[in-house]
Amino acid sequence: MSASAGRLVVAGAGAVGLSVARAAARDGWSVTVFDPAPGRGASWVAGGMLAPVTEAWPGEEDLLALGLDSVARWPEFAAALSADAGTDAGLHPEGTVVAATGSGDRAELTALADYLETLGRDVHRLTGRELRRLEPALGPEVRGGLSVPDDPSVDNRRLLAALATAAGRAGVVVSDRGVARVLDDGARVTGVRLADGTEIAADAVVVAAGAHSSSLHPVLDGLVRPVKGEILRLTRRAGALPPPSRTVRALVDGRPVYAVPRTLPGYGDLVIGATTAENGFDTDVTVGGVRDLLRDAERILPGIAEYALTETAAGLRPGSRDNLPLIGRTGPDGLVAATGHGRNGMLLVPVTAAAVAALLRGDDVPGPVRAADPRRFAPAAAGAREEGNH
Repeated sequence: MSASAGRLVVAGAGAVGLSVARAAARDGWSVTVFDPAPGRGASWVAGGMLAPVTEAWPGEEDLLALGLDSVARWPEFAAALSADAGTDAGLHPEGTVVAATGSGDRAELTALADYLETLGRDVHRLTGRELRRLEPALGPEVRGGLSVPDDPSVDNRRLLAALATAAGRAGVVVSDRGVARVLDDGARVTGVRLADGTEIAADAVVVAAGAHSSSLHPVLDGLVRPVKGEILRLTRRAGALPPPSRTVRALVDGRPVYAVPRTLPGYGDLVIGATTAENGFDTDVTVGGVRDLLRDAERILPGIAEYALTETAAGLRPGSRDNLPLIGRTGPDGLVAATGHGRNGMLLVPVTAAAVAALLRGDDVPGPVRAADPRRFAPAAAGAREEGNH
């Protein structure tokens, strides 16, 4: 089918869904995005770290390759998006520092640095004093760490605003109705059923509904789960020390914490995160979560004690079984998954949009995306597929 004649439904109006919708509309698709709360899901409360290197972990080399591909696309992606939207897309090019306090934390960072060096990644080992020269906001408890200049960040809310504007200018229609089910005739997608029972015809459907994706078609059942994360936003008050210029990640007695600088007025100067819990679709902010984040962040950045706590929030990361996202065709013809990005949602926006646009055109996906093919779970999902969805 010619893309110019195609009707595309995208389920989910987060950063991934909007970026996919914009790319498809630019290719000639007639695109409608459905989301009961557009732009207000996990993307709204994301930290915005673009950190393939500092998130790297032995055994997750496919995820690292995918992240490195995507972070390399970010400058061009952000520049084009800014031009289309007429507003800055929020890319913050400064890198990341990783700090440690006790000897156990320093040993873990040393192991990470050793691993990254075997992969040829650009990582600099620094003493606590050297780190404080880079970022004077770091406190005396920081005894050592790493500088990772190639792991930038993005202001997630500025990004969402730019994506919404650019998608609209490309002809995308965004609806605040939610998708309840993807419909098919046993061979190919026919459309979607909305939460209010309305059925919308479509030639293709992209599932980008984050943690809610598994319920939209049997072939996705059980492949994406909600992983709760709590975050805080802090605003500098008069007389307080300036926030760091780079993302600061840290291990504090084995617990990870991060602080990501922001520049957009009204959205706080720092985002502090993030807790991790698997409690279903619970999005309550807990006293313990706020306490732990503030305690650990203050040990690394003592000056934040003088900041105002301006927002607490919780979001649901869409986790997959192996931490790789689900990007690709699956199930009936015309169904494409773009979900399961876990902690890497912001990072993987450019490569996901490029890959889904390629699939909709009938082209090959970028090489590193092949490892994220949803059909890698086909044996586990075979029974669900056989049930159909009519």
